[in-house]
Amino acid sequence: MRTVAVILAGGTGRRIGAATPKQLLDVGGRPILGYSVATFAAHPGVADVRVVMAPGHLPVAREIADRYGNGRVSRVIEGGATRSESTLAALRDLAAEPDDVRILLHDAARPFVTSEIIDRCLAALESFEAVAVGVPATDTVVAVEDGLVKEMPPRDALSRFQTPQGFKIGTLRKAYEAAVADPGFAATDDCGVVHRYLPDVPIRVVEGDERNLKVTHPLDIVIAEHLAGRTADGEAV
Repeated sequence: MRTVAVILAGGTGRRIGAATPKQLLDVGGRPILGYSVATFAAHPGVADVRVVMAPGHLPVAREIADRYGNGRVSRVIEGGATRSESTLAALRDLAAEPDDVRILLHDAARPFVTSEIIDRCLAALESFEAVAVGVPATDTVVAVEDGLVKEMPPRDALSRFQTPQGFKIGTLRKAYEAAVADPGFAATDDCGVVHRYLPDVPIRVVEGDERNLKVTHPLDIVIAEHLAGRTADGEAV
């Protein structure tokens, strides 16, 4: 079964306070985008890698894809202003793919995704149409309304989602067709779109890794530099 990996690099990194999109920042001597490009391009279960890049930055994204993609990045396309718009751009680019093709959507701001995580996603997609990567919540998570605690769900029932998120592409298409017809549509990840618009589709959660962090705030750059240094020294990330 064919698998396409799509690396979503459409964000602009406003929260990190950099003039350059965060996925283009260097960490450990390599652009953040370069790490995930290299990992997916090297995975034997991935047939095709595509990058969705923020408008205005496609030339540098193509250079990174060429440098780290080992010739396996077939396309760099322009994304949208939101995560969902970038996913829609990828789905349009993959319109010719049959519905049973597997698609892995990965946030470029998570540079340290591992081949083991990809393995788990692909294994789960043998039996499920939608797959999420999660790690157990270690902090107490509460719902807050007007500055007051409204709900305190049990911590052992909660997971923090990472990426990639995997789907049979036909399932994701169907969910987005329903989403774009909804005037109130808003989502921060693709499993959320499937959960909302295809509630009968079970979403399998597989084990993630604490080191598969998302670079969002300035402190995350410091942590990412440390992890990149461990990789350069030959240690496992």
